[in-house]
Amino acid sequence: MDTNIITQDWIDQRIFDLYDEYCHGSMDRRTFLQRAAVVTVGGLAMAQSLLPRYAQAQTISFTDERIKASYVTYPSPGGTSGTMRGYLVQPKGTGPFPTVLVIHENRGLNPYIEDVARRAATDGFLALAPDGLFPVGGYPGNDDDGRTLQAGLDQGKLRTDMLNSAKFLKAHAMSNGKLGATGFCWGGGTTNFLAASLGADLKAAVPYYGAAAETAAVKDIKAPLLVQYAETDERINAMWPAYEAALKAAGVPHEMHIYPGTQHGFHNNSTPRYQEAAAKLSWERTIAFFKKNLA
Repeated sequence: MDTNIITQDWIDQRIFDLYDEYCHGSMDRRTFLQRAAVVTVGGLAMAQSLLPRYAQAQTISFTDERIKASYVTYPSPGGTSGTMRGYLVQPKGTGPFPTVLVIHENRGLNPYIEDVARRAATDGFLALAPDGLFPVGGYPGNDDDGRTLQAGLDQGKLRTDMLNSAKFLKAHAMSNGKLGATGFCWGGGTTNFLAASLGADLKAAVPYYGAAAETAAVKDIKAPLLVQYAETDERINAMWPAYEAALKAAGVPHEMHIYPGTQHGFHNNSTPRYQEAAAKLSWERTIAFFKKNLA
């Protein structure tokens, strides 16, 4: 990450809280900036610094010799349009490879999520990052429009598109038949949803700061879970006690980590919510978890 980008210890927690509301659709960008400006001296600059800088956040080049990346389309019956597109990244070699579905936040397939898919591929996984916005034109090139587009979709059909993406990846010719899933924010919640929906067809799930699966559906989860939380994320963390109780009652193997000093979105290295030590440790745990369960 560019060392010239403002770091999170300079930013007032109230600005982080406003940004979280903005990211989850409670206000538009103009309102976010206006409200931040009156919270504290320098609030506008703090708010502007939180907006993503994707070019500076790339860690794996799309031309990296260790991987081969391409966009693929595939059927999605019952989804938004019946067809989906995703960013497929394969490791060097012919496979078969263990597979990992990488699920985006609430704004479509942005460059950060594509980079995460490339990271997974460099560790030996066939990775697919579906774009839930493909049926309405695809990720529009900026998060504000992406957030609006995603909020306007039928959420049941959008989840069906993610479910079909998982099935497509598991059945891919280069797949070893063992499927894992990870996702961030909305994608974390969708990872929990897929764990319940796919049952034994999913072998490992790593939700990052995502909404818990519905309690009644937890009994259907067969995959072990590695649950990743930020320390300062009241809305999501409040769901954990009930989720944990349901997982224990259903006998679902799980482990949970809360990363000290972190905000919701700490893994996303395109904004100052990024916390390098926590992001690195959580990703190391994620890869080790997938290698253990998908090999």
